[in-house]
Amino acid sequence: MAGLTLPKWLGVKGSQGLAAPVLIIMLLAMMILPLPAFALDIFFSFNIALSIIVLLTGLYTVKPLDFMAFPIVLLISTLLRLALNVASTRVVLTHGHLGTDAAGKVIEAFGHFLIGGNYSVGIVVFIILTIVNFVVVTKGAGRIAEVGARFTLDAMPGKQMAIDADLNAGLIGEQDARKRRTEVSQEAEFYGAMDGASKYVRGDAVAGIIIVVVNVIGGLFVGVLQHDMDFAEAMENYTLLAIGDGLVAQIPSLMISIAAGVVVSRVASDQDIGGQLINQLFAKPEVLTITSGIVGGMGLIPGMPNVPFLLLSAAAGGAAYMLNKKAQQQPPAEPVQEKPQQPAEMEEATWRDVVPVDTLGLEVGYRLIPLVDQAQNGELLRRIKGIRKKFARDIGFLAPPIHIRDNLELKPTAYRITLKGVEIGSGEAYVGQFLAIDPGMVSGPLPGTATRDPAFGLPAVWIEAGLRDQAQSKGYTVVDASTAVTTHLNHLITMHADELLGRLEVQQLLDHLALESPKLVEDLVPKVVSLSAIHKVLQNLLSEGVHIRDMRTILETIAEFAARTQDPSELTAAVRIALGRAIIQQIFPSSDELPVMVLDPQLERLLMGALHTSGPEGTGIEPGLADSVIRQTAQAAQEMEQAGLPAILLVPHPLRTLISRFLRRAIPQMHILSHAELPDTRTIRVSGLIGGRT
Repeated sequence: MAGLTLPKWLGVKGSQGLAAPVLIIMLLAMMILPLPAFALDIFFSFNIALSIIVLLTGLYTVKPLDFMAFPIVLLISTLLRLALNVASTRVVLTHGHLGTDAAGKVIEAFGHFLIGGNYSVGIVVFIILTIVNFVVVTKGAGRIAEVGARFTLDAMPGKQMAIDADLNAGLIGEQDARKRRTEVSQEAEFYGAMDGASKYVRGDAVAGIIIVVVNVIGGLFVGVLQHDMDFAEAMENYTLLAIGDGLVAQIPSLMISIAAGVVVSRVASDQDIGGQLINQLFAKPEVLTITSGIVGGMGLIPGMPNVPFLLLSAAAGGAAYMLNKKAQQQPPAEPVQEKPQQPAEMEEATWRDVVPVDTLGLEVGYRLIPLVDQAQNGELLRRIKGIRKKFARDIGFLAPPIHIRDNLELKPTAYRITLKGVEIGSGEAYVGQFLAIDPGMVSGPLPGTATRDPAFGLPAVWIEAGLRDQAQSKGYTVVDASTAVTTHLNHLITMHADELLGRLEVQQLLDHLALESPKLVEDLVPKVVSLSAIHKVLQNLLSEGVHIRDMRTILETIAEFAARTQDPSELTAAVRIALGRAIIQQIFPSSDELPVMVLDPQLERLLMGALHTSGPEGTGIEPGLADSVIRQTAQAAQEMEQAGLPAILLVPHPLRTLISRFLRRAIPQMHILSHAELPDTRTIRVSGLIGGRT
């Protein structure tokens, strides 16, 4: 049989996938089901063998990350010892009156051979082992892991900057940089896990003491009251069994604790611990010679044990002699005429050193990497492709690719969206949780992390997956982490569409249109109008939320008015009139009646005067008047939005550009339309009046 093939419905990839669930079920069965003495011998022997394997693996580990499974091994070995304690306690209390071999040969051997059958000695030995394990080894290993985790986390930004510097300098490739970033994050997680896992070992030591006391007291109660044993006989019998049980569990626990201390306390090197000890502790003959003299002198003092000290002195002196002899046998190195080292010449800077800035970028913390990792079926990658397709269909041109990379300088759950290297938005997301957004009509609160919807600023809360149905029943809009990030990204690139449209994209638009209307493009650019003028007109349209899908109408209008003016603002106004039906359809497609706000006639006259005084830029508007207009317009726009209507301000055509530039930054959701842009098929309903004074 070539190998074991499991059914697909089991949901595991081969027999290795069953190891963890089978082990946990076995541990639970040991705690619940009674085990015979022979089975206890097998499991106690396995526990000792496992602790030896873990200790030796720790000794031969070169780097802590070579034994990344150690925290979970520590947890499982602790659970195994506790399960054995429970199983052996059941056997001791049930059959302990039959003799010291009632709980198996292993416990009997530890109770007789190791402590000579004297339960007083056994109690002392057990307490000493527990103190050594609990106070010295485990506490020290936990402290080292805690400090190591803290320093590793503090050093992460510096290490990340060093990796980025090496990558930018060309010393390492992208694959090596990604590998080193992964090692940095894994190292921090390892020390953090070791800090937590050490608490299990300390708890195991405390549990061992309590279990021994319970076994002794319970054994006396069972033996004397239920089996009519003499108090002295019951005391000796059950105490030996309890101490043997405690020792057979405490010795493997001590070995596991030593392994934990060895793993977290070693310094990174290319040698294992044995090699470091031999090469660093016994490598200098001068040290061994002095040690030999001091120990030999102590052996000559009257009353001292002469033989041990003199033997150690002779051994140290012999080792020093052998090292000196070995050093003398090596041929002396020929003197080499040292040449002054020339500093390595730096390569001349070239244009390859100039790295272009990504137009659109998404940086994520390391906890969000599963969202963008193809190996982990990152849902965000597929959604971003959908964003670009939707953007191209809705806006009218293809957005630049979105470059995704991890950034260890961010919080683990944070992300940042950049435009030409500058941050335009940021937020936090939690993998495996859902964002419950309050649209304003929810029936009650939810437990979780309170936040704001990153795209629109609505109140929201991050909830666990199990609360999703409850949140929906209360009226929340529930989305997963990928959708939350995608919605935020889509909102931002739509808001900054004018900045994403560069001359390259405009040329690509013209080339695409030339496939269907070659004569229109050929006669217009650059004979009648320049590419930069068309670029500016398209940016003006996008900055006010007007899509540019109808490029034929846009170019035909520019061709018609370009003979009169080359001013992009005037060309934009003409194009908006030509696109009037599309603009209205985009803003309010549901009815023939269009609710709008209008300006007070007196205010119109004041603004017309400012327009004639300062031009379309509107710099001549008096500050008090400007503040009053902005405040009243913002209040009226909020009232229309609360009524479920779009905020539309209808102004005379000459004022439209002035009012749009004036209100665009203060009230971005406001749509500024001119009378000339309204199609004849729409009826106007005045819903508000904007006056010049409050």
